[in-house]
Amino acid sequence: MPDSQKFSTIIIGAGLAGLACARRLQDAGKTFVLLEAADRVGGRVATDMQDGYLLDRGFQVLLTAYPEAQRLLDYQALDLRRFYPGAMVRFGGKWHRVADPFRHPIDGLRGAFHPIGSFADKLLVGRLRLSGFDFSHHDASLTSLQALHAEGFSSSMIERFFRPFLSGVFLENQLDTTVRKMEFVMKHFTNGDTAIPALGMAEIPRQLAASLPDSSLRLNTRVATIAEHSVHLENGEVFTADAIVIATEAATAARLLDQSNPPPTSNSVTCLYFSVPTAPIEEPILLLNGEGQGPINNLTVLTAVSPAYAPLGKHLLSISVIDPEQAQAPDLENLVRAQLLDWFGESTTAWELLRIDHIHHAVPSQRTVTEKPARLKPGLYQCGDHCGIASIDTALASGTAAARAILEDFPIC
Repeated sequence: MPDSQKFSTIIIGAGLAGLACARRLQDAGKTFVLLEAADRVGGRVATDMQDGYLLDRGFQVLLTAYPEAQRLLDYQALDLRRFYPGAMVRFGGKWHRVADPFRHPIDGLRGAFHPIGSFADKLLVGRLRLSGFDFSHHDASLTSLQALHAEGFSSSMIERFFRPFLSGVFLENQLDTTVRKMEFVMKHFTNGDTAIPALGMAEIPRQLAASLPDSSLRLNTRVATIAEHSVHLENGEVFTADAIVIATEAATAARLLDQSNPPPTSNSVTCLYFSVPTAPIEEPILLLNGEGQGPINNLTVLTAVSPAYAPLGKHLLSISVIDPEQAQAPDLENLVRAQLLDWFGESTTAWELLRIDHIHHAVPSQRTVTEKPARLKPGLYQCGDHCGIASIDTALASGTAAARAILEDFPIC
């Protein structure tokens, strides 16, 4: 076998986890090769340029409080653009502002009188905010919905705010996701900013990959199977290495590991992008459907956050549809347009649909969370957002953990 096909470490997958693993190995002076089936790095974190618009594949954000993201990423170089810490909620034919009372106390006081939850609900939110959204007293077997009820929130507060907000995070609208994930995301939402890079979410994996040697990254390279210290490609090539890292999404990882367990499931989302001549709102804020009717779960004018997302004089609007039945409707565009007409009036008839993305494997389903070890055995490792509470930070941290395990098993002499 040619020497060029023998490597110290092979990383399968150049998503955030694989890139983080590669960065840590590089910092330690260890060689590696990164194999990626797609024609770009980033995995599910991607941005496409279409007619001058930046279209992220699904509405995604970076929570700046993520500790591993803080360590690995240069936030200043990403030119992060922040969202308003709160949301506008549609209910009763009107928009109501829900603000973080600690960062916008005046808006928070004004919100005490709107119909998004009772006054008691707002006091509960304040108490939880003071505790850092500590739900640790709830058993991990509880769903997010069960935990919210157990905290004492009214059904109106859950239906008008928590369900649309958390549905947009979990990408499932039953709130069956474990309370552990709700606690994780709420803490990071409140301890930092919600942001996007000025030039799209793909700037995150691009930054991670920028310092890697060109020779270490092989795109358009599909792995068929793995064996003891060897990786077999679909084109027939065989690579060997002391260490193999599976840094793919959960279903592909299960296939490569030939696991007999039922395949892991994912939550899906459908995203519609519209070119808008005049923005319906000029504020960088999330809009939520608190009425429980219609396909739209959440909406954002992305150019209000970062003007670079659209050509000069245009605006880009992103809509997320979470409900699977609504997302599969053959007349989805018409249903969405009818809801937009109700919300914003006749001007919406001039809005141009740019694209509809049906993202079937957007995030791992997490009714429960299993913390997966980085080391499967000496020489075989795993990383990815499925290795813990699914998030950008978990992907990054698991990649670093896999690299650390490799360096322990195969130290540089």
